[in-house]
Amino acid sequence: MSHTGADKYRALTAPYWTSPDGSVVLYHGDCLSILPHLSGVDAVVTDPPYGIDWNGHNASTLEWDGISNDTGSLDLRGILSMPIPVLAFGAACFPAQLPHRGRWLCWDKRTIDGACDAMIGSPFELAWCNRVSGFDKMVRCLHGGVVNADGGQRVHPTQKPIAVMRAAIEWAAKDATTILDPFMGSGTTGVACVRTGRKFIGIEIEERYCAIAKRRIEQAFADQALFTQGNEP
Repeated sequence: MSHTGADKYRALTAPYWTSPDGSVVLYHGDCLSILPHLSGVDAVVTDPPYGIDWNGHNASTLEWDGISNDTGSLDLRGILSMPIPVLAFGAACFPAQLPHRGRWLCWDKRTIDGACDAMIGSPFELAWCNRVSGFDKMVRCLHGGVVNADGGQRVHPTQKPIAVMRAAIEWAAKDATTILDPFMGSGTTGVACVRTGRKFIGIEIEERYCAIAKRRIEQAFADQALFTQGNEP
């Protein structure tokens, strides 16, 4: 991922946004430049560019810009080799960068009634995890075509359902308290962290998605507060 000048991003050590309780910190910029300045991370759960030069689906009713740094030149080996739990979606697209076989999570987008079999795009996606024991994992969550598992309209072209990212965290990094997503996008991993009581650090190169992630995570905090209040005596 290329860094195109200090004027494009905030200072590397200056967060784009920090939650009032300090449990969530978002950065706007090049993750490969910001990562050396971070510490205290227990795990990485992320959905990086797959290196497929994605530019949307012909049959999609929505128009999206291309994905930043999706040309296949992105070197993810430093992230994939971190000595903490790591889970990365799309790893089947860059197998030569994986440090070892690891374990795999399969997000099966189909349902028993076949409602999603004719969806636009792939009916499943794979995520690699650096676990070396246990069994591979499958999760199912309808999220394709006109059906959105989280309700409403998608705000990012490759947005994952919150339930899928939550399942990924709990399988790959069950004991982690601080999760890093260096390719944060619209902040779904951060929302999943808020819902599971974890801390979150997110990095995103496009500022418009930083703003969306901030808004979604703020809403997650608000939802949690309402839930807590509703269960008080």
